[in-house]
Amino acid sequence: MKLTKVKKLEGTIKLKSGLHIGSGNMEMHIGGTDSPVIKHPHTFEPYIPGSSIKGKVRSLLEMESGLMVHTEGKVVSMKTLKEVNGDKKAKCEAILKIFGSSGADEDESNLGPTRVSFSDCYLDDKWKESARNNRWLFTEEKSENVINRIKGTAENPRFIERVPEGTEFKFLATFKILQDGDEDLFNSVLLKGLKLLEMDALGGSGSRGYGRISFEFTDKQFDDKFKSIDPFAGGEN
Repeated sequence: MKLTKVKKLEGTIKLKSGLHIGSGNMEMHIGGTDSPVIKHPHTFEPYIPGSSIKGKVRSLLEMESGLMVHTEGKVVSMKTLKEVNGDKKAKCEAILKIFGSSGADEDESNLGPTRVSFSDCYLDDKWKESARNNRWLFTEEKSENVINRIKGTAENPRFIERVPEGTEFKFLATFKILQDGDEDLFNSVLLKGLKLLEMDALGGSGSRGYGRISFEFTDKQFDDKFKSIDPFAGGEN
């Protein structure tokens, strides 16, 4: 196993609906939002953590693979690899090669180190300049509540901070080519995962319309290829 190439995937992420990736700050402030989005500690500008993209793409690929029945909802691991065969084993190996496994797992199959790395996604420079010229806000507050099914009245109001629709972020992922077959993992598995993310949602409250995104890659030829991907073209598992 030898590092022979590092493939770069660059472009932008455009929000098709408001995005909420929480900051984890549960401290309540008078007049403040109930659930703030994560922001850079120096600029206070919202960003998308690379870990959020990696985790969601991996999760969607694990759903698509049919492996979740063997994991009881836990992350696919080396233990899962030992329990499956055939097509599911190949998909399990691909996921573990691309995204890695727990440090507690023994790599008996010699899958090697994690192939993909996702960078944190900061506001796109051109979009940010346009936003400042137009005095667009970087975040918005969306009010939500629960409707009492009998009275028909709103209860338990709360205010969720979101990054508004139309915001654009810089995107960068790198992929290590370590052995034969890794190019295929990049083209047929990782890109499928990114397409699944476009079809699903990023961040919280996806079932309520949050977190719809689209990718636009710098390489036009590659971007056209990505737009033509059908992640379900191979049929059912």
